Amino acid sequence: MKVLSKLSKRGFLNYAIVIAFYLVFQILSVTGNLSSSLSGQLIPIVAYVIMALALNLVVGISGELSLGHAGFMSVGAFTGAIVATALQASVPNGILRLVIAIIFGAIFAALMGVVIGIPVLRLNGDYLAIVTLAFGEIIKNLLNCLYVGVDGKGLHFSLTDANSMNLEADGITILNGPMGALGITKISTFTSGIILLLIVLFIIKNLVNSRTGRAIMAIRDNRIAAEATGINVTKYKLYAFVTSAALAGSAGALYALNYSTVVPKKFDFNTSILILVFVVLGGIGNMTGSIIAAAVLTILPELLRQFQDYRMLVYAIVLILVMLITNNEKARATMVMLRKKISRGKGKEAQS
Repeated sequence: MKVLSKLSKRGFLNYAIVIAFYLVFQILSVTGNLSSSLSGQLIPIVAYVIMALALNLVVGISGELSLGHAGFMSVGAFTGAIVATALQASVPNGILRLVIAIIFGAIFAALMGVVIGIPVLRLNGDYLAIVTLAFGEIIKNLLNCLYVGVDGKGLHFSLTDANSMNLEADGITILNGPMGALGITKISTFTSGIILLLIVLFIIKNLVNSRTGRAIMAIRDNRIAAEATGINVTKYKLYAFVTSAALAGSAGALYALNYSTVVPKKFDFNTSILILVFVVLGGIGNMTGSIIAAAVLTILPELLRQFQDYRMLVYAIVLILVMLITNNEKARATMVMLRKKISRGKGKEAQS
């Protein structure tokens, strides 16, 4: 019961952090104290936080290492861009188009998760990491060869070039191979991103606290013991993997619809590693840490822009320091003691 109460408190803490983050930046925006460069980073921050939470579901809760989550993000991004552009004439309401695009982005990413997960999740350790890495690169290269357009007859696809789609005179090329998705109408908003983030937190919280979540964590802790008790290892690992892929797809759709142009190169190996850095720095299995790490490390390069030549050096030093502190037993023990002192102080104030 104590463990469940701690989990529920941590879940509500996550909601509080997200709401506080939203209110602070809304106040800064209303009062005119938010720079245009930082304002443009708000939706990417939310998208990266969702990505960090999605990957932590695989790495932290399921205990598997995935290096191809940018692939699921790209599937959601380009699916969302195609759906939103194709519905532009029939669904003039931007918010409704955004919701539909996010749903389709999540569905297609989940389908890719099933296709990849069924054979891949029978592997363990380094083998799983290598295969997911290969998946991310395969998706990027497929998108570089894919051409999608829309006209009065519907969607047209080609793997050759834009001319081979045979679009009508009023047709629109949505995805133009390596040039990416062009002419996207920006319909993502900071508010819609925060709502999506709260929904993602709700899904993860309920999954972790459910019977399915306990089975997934049992497999992570001791696979042999879990199999001995009758738990279907492949089924539950696939459940976590597909859920994570769907959440990454929704983040990709939100991210893509914040820009007028998105290229497949954006979702390469480096993006997967960046998201893994968020998870590791925030603490594997720690959703609160993932939220804070993803937000801070996405904002940090922008805040250091004034240093120009030294900003990436400072960014690297900050990463190293955080890693040293979070993996140092003495530092962690000191932090635990400080928390206890703060909680005791609050308890004394309440009694008085």
